[in-house]
Amino acid sequence: MTDSELTPIFDRSTRHTAASRYRMGAEELLPETAYQIVHDEAQLDGNARLNLATFVSTWMDEYADKLYAESFDKNMIDKDEYPSTAEVEDRCWRILADLWRAPDVQDALGTSTTGSSEACMLGGLALKRLWQHKRKAEGKDASKPNLVMSSAVQVCWEKFCNYWDVEMRLVPISEEHKVLDGHDLEKYVDENTIGVVAILGVTYTGMYEPVKEIAAALDAIQEKTGLDVPIHVDGASGAMIAPFLQPDLEWDFRLERVHSISTSGHKYGGVYPGVGWVVWRDKKWLPEDLIFWVSYLGGDMPTFALNFSRPGAQILLQYYLFLRLGIAGYTAMQQASQDVAVYLSKGIRELGPFELWNDGTDIPVFAWYLKDEKSAKWTLYDLADRLRMKGWIVPAYPMPADLAHLTVQRIVVRNGLSMDLAEKLLADIADSVNYLEQLEAPMPAEGHKPGFTH
Repeated sequence: MTDSELTPIFDRSTRHTAASRYRMGAEELLPETAYQIVHDEAQLDGNARLNLATFVSTWMDEYADKLYAESFDKNMIDKDEYPSTAEVEDRCWRILADLWRAPDVQDALGTSTTGSSEACMLGGLALKRLWQHKRKAEGKDASKPNLVMSSAVQVCWEKFCNYWDVEMRLVPISEEHKVLDGHDLEKYVDENTIGVVAILGVTYTGMYEPVKEIAAALDAIQEKTGLDVPIHVDGASGAMIAPFLQPDLEWDFRLERVHSISTSGHKYGGVYPGVGWVVWRDKKWLPEDLIFWVSYLGGDMPTFALNFSRPGAQILLQYYLFLRLGIAGYTAMQQASQDVAVYLSKGIRELGPFELWNDGTDIPVFAWYLKDEKSAKWTLYDLADRLRMKGWIVPAYPMPADLAHLTVQRIVVRNGLSMDLAEKLLADIADSVNYLEQLEAPMPAEGHKPGFTH
């Protein structure tokens, strides 16, 4: 037995000082020492299962964990070396094309991505390039594209417009129009509009934007002006909820104006972080000049992505869930989450101080606000702090422009948040509200918002 094996882990090679954080150490550490240091650092993170801010999956079953461990070394881009994984990727997007009612799955086209943000960017790039081709063919200027969307879009769309020089035209939401619903759309659309983004599950609140109504408004605009504007559905969350919980809702490829749909496999698709999907209704809506043919490690293969090397394990996990759950299983899983969301929203409304913005009957996400924020002696930021002390991460934040005066709090219910945990959460919210109500209202410091503790 060596001396190092007799020495306590934290006294090996780091006896007189902590491990360097911002430069490499001069000497090696034993693997168990390095592991324990990193392991202990990670313990300071919040509990992922109690993080009600994130949409990202935090639980999979033991067989998924086993499959993940067996395949985390696969590089998805290397289709020549990993042809079976490449075949599974193809099956997955075709399953989604069918789920989203593509008229002919053989005429559709799709790809995996590292997440829904990349999928949105690819959808946006296809819209821009098609518009540019059309403008140039007509001998018109193609230098000023714009994209129309709700002011409540996820930040990935701001990134897209910034990175690819597209004017972002935001339709403000209001208490009357809580989502982009086609109202006043004609004021934002013109000959330079490459498309309209419809969100199936707004990040701020979880509400669906009515894609059919948006399509109808664009139909009316085309009839009046001749402008034929396509729709990209950002279904990061809802595209994996609506087919199972609201199968009669028309939001997908049943609407001819919907050219592309993106989703996140690692949100309500149920997979660990690292996979998204985008599907085009027809091959003609993805310009061929966006597809690269790459000679790589013995193969010549097409690729359309912002990333190159990326993990293949999550694609196998997605296929595992498609096989494992099927329509019945996904329906049961999503219904269980929605049941918990509706239970929680009802309980929070009944507490007294709160008004619901929505109730979780679209995707299993809902938001609420204080009925009388101006006269309250505490804020939702204070409530978020109290819940954090109990282990729960429940974010509070202002709504987007034109509603920025309104602060809301939001809960995302995912697979793994059981009714038992929901009852505990509701009790902790009630306890925190009672605690805050008993406090004397503090005197606000100069320049400090009353009750704001961040």
